[in-house]
Amino acid sequence: MQFLREHLRLTGTHVGCDTSQCGACVVHLDGKAVKSCTTLAVMADGHSVTTIEGLAADGAPLHPMQEAFRQNHGLQCGFCTPGMIMTAVDLVHRKGHELSDETIREELEGNLCRCTGYQNIVVSIAEGAKAMANSDLA
Repeated sequence: MQFLREHLRLTGTHVGCDTSQCGACVVHLDGKAVKSCTTLAVMADGHSVTTIEGLAADGAPLHPMQEAFRQNHGLQCGFCTPGMIMTAVDLVHRKGHELSDETIREELEGNLCRCTGYQNIVVSIAEGAKAMANSDLA
């Protein structure tokens, strides 16, 4: 994560706990969610890494999951949001576009939010998952 933030200036990946507990640092490594705080840069060499900045191209509309978080007030201070969104996109890729609230809550177990009661996050993920079904960015 330090390499992403300090050398590549991809600051959407946040430093939270540095112990893989909070999920603020989630990125995709070869399309799968990983906590970057415990992933060394050398471990990612030769692999595809996508951060929150890479979900939608510069100047393009937001990724459907990002848009769902915006529309449904799935964030408050925004600190956990990049990790939540990256986890949510991975969740959709693994479990499909129709997600129950229970599944979403179970899958978010490794992501902490200190501002919200999670309800708007759960709603955002459910709507984002459905929107991803109709998107080229799925």
